[in-house]
Amino acid sequence: MKTRNILFTVLISAVTAFGVLFAYNKFDHNRNNPNFQTTVPANYKYAGFLDSGNSPAGGPVDFTQAAAAAIPAVVHIKTTTDAKMVNNNLPQQQNPFSDLFGNDLLNQLFGQGGRQRMLPEKASGSGVIISDDGYIVTNNHVVAGADKVTVTMSNRKTYTAKVIAADPAYDLAVVKIDATNLPFLLYGNSRDTKIGQWVLAIGYPLYLDATVTAGIISAKSRYLGLNHDKTGGQKLAVESFLQTDAAVNPGNSGGALINTSGQLIGINSAIASPTGYYSGYSYAIPVDIVKKVVNDLIKYGSVQRGFLGAAFIDAGPLSNEQKEQAKIPTNVDGVYITDLVKDGAAKEAGIQVGDVIKKINGVDINSGSELQEQLSNFRPGDKVKVTVSRNGAEKTVTATLKNSAGNYDIVKPTTMVDKLGAELETLDPQKAKQLGLPGGVVVKKINEGALNDQTRMRDGFIITKVNGNPVKSLDDLKKEIGNQTDITITGYYPGYNEPFEYPLTLDNTPE
Repeated sequence: MKTRNILFTVLISAVTAFGVLFAYNKFDHNRNNPNFQTTVPANYKYAGFLDSGNSPAGGPVDFTQAAAAAIPAVVHIKTTTDAKMVNNNLPQQQNPFSDLFGNDLLNQLFGQGGRQRMLPEKASGSGVIISDDGYIVTNNHVVAGADKVTVTMSNRKTYTAKVIAADPAYDLAVVKIDATNLPFLLYGNSRDTKIGQWVLAIGYPLYLDATVTAGIISAKSRYLGLNHDKTGGQKLAVESFLQTDAAVNPGNSGGALINTSGQLIGINSAIASPTGYYSGYSYAIPVDIVKKVVNDLIKYGSVQRGFLGAAFIDAGPLSNEQKEQAKIPTNVDGVYITDLVKDGAAKEAGIQVGDVIKKINGVDINSGSELQEQLSNFRPGDKVKVTVSRNGAEKTVTATLKNSAGNYDIVKPTTMVDKLGAELETLDPQKAKQLGLPGGVVVKKINEGALNDQTRMRDGFIITKVNGNPVKSLDDLKKEIGNQTDITITGYYPGYNEPFEYPLTLDNTPE
C-alpha cells in the first residue's frame, strides 16, 4: 500500500513537470512567432502622436544626465527648535491606595500628576543651491521657527546655515552657508512648461539620501489654499502650483523640480494625500515666482510685491446659480473685479468694477492663481499693461503697481522690535527728569503682537531695561533685543514706584 502511494506521487509529479515544460515551450514559440502582430493596422489612428506611420515623436527619454547634474546641488536641511515643555504622559506605577481614593485625588495631594519633560523638536526637508557662494532656496515651512539649521550636501559634508529671510505668503525662504565653489542649479522657465512634459523631483524624503523620481507636468496654476500670509490668513497668500505625478514624500519639501535639461523649474512644496504620504500628485512653486521672491529676499530682506489694488472673484469654476448669488453675470468667465482700492493702481488706471481681467502684459489670464503668478513678477512702481473685457469689448490700460501701504516705497523687513507689536518712542528727556529716570522707551499703543498676546502690559508703560541691561532710547531697545527670542522687559508705569517685569518669547522667523 505504501509503495503504491509513492509510485502514484511520482507519476503525478512527472505529469505536472511535463505539462509545465510543454506549456512553456508553446508560449515561448508563440512569443517569437512572426505571425504575432507587431505593426500598427492601417485603419488604426493614434490621437496626434503618430503621423502616417512615423516613429513616436521624441523617442525614449534619458534622465541620467539631468539627475547627475542636479543631485549635487540639492541638499538635505535639518532643523532643531529649542526644547519646549510638553506632556510626557509616562505610565505611572499603580498606587496601593488607588482603590480607596483613586489616582486623581492622590496625584493632587502628592503632586504626581501628568509629568512634563523638555523635548527638542526636529524636522527634515530639502533645499536647492542657487549660487556658488552658498545661497539656498527652500520652503518657509521647512525652516519656520527653527533655532538651528544644518545643511548636508550629497557628498555628506555638513554646514550650519543661517536663515536670511522668508515669506510665508509664498512659502519660500533663503538660507546661507559659508562655502565657496559650490555646485548650483540654473534657473529654467516655468511659464513655458507644458502639460505632459517630463520632469524630475529631487530631494531627501523620509530621511533617505538624495532621491530622484520622474513624472510629468499634469496641470498648471493650481490653487490649493495651503499658504498663509504673516497674519495667518490667506488674503495675501500666493499660490499657482505646478502639479506633477512625480512621487514626492515628507522631506521633499524645498527640493528641486527640474526639466530634462537639468534646469530648475520649481520648488517642491506639497502633496495631495489622505495619508500624509504620496498618493498620486505633488505640487511645486513655479521657478518664475521663485526667482523674483529669492532676489527680493536677498537684496531687500523682504518681498517687494506689486499690488493692483483690486478685489476679484474667480468666476470660471462657478455655476450659474453661484454667479447669480454673487451678483455676477452668468456669461462671465475668468477674473471678475468686485471692488477697487480707493487710491490703488487699478482705479487710477481706469479699471472698473465689473471688468474681467483677460491679460497681463499680453499673457492670458484665466484664473485668480494665474493673475497672482503674473503680478508676482513685478515690484511697486513697475508699470504693467492690463487688458480687461468690459461690456463685451476689450480695453488695455497701463497700471503702476503699488505696495501694500499704497505707495511705491521699499518695504523693509520686520525686526524683532517690530514683533513686540507696539508703537514705541524714546522717552522725552524732560519727562524722564520729572519721573527720576535716566531715560527709556514709551509704549504709546499696544497693537497685535507679542506684548498683546503674552502680557497684560498697558499703554504708557516705560521700558527701562531688557534682560537687565539699561535702555535709554529706541536705538538702545533695538540693540539690546537684537535677534534674541527670549527676553525680559523691565520698566515703570507713571505714578508707580515699583518696577514691573514682562518675560517674552519672540518668533525669530525672518519676514
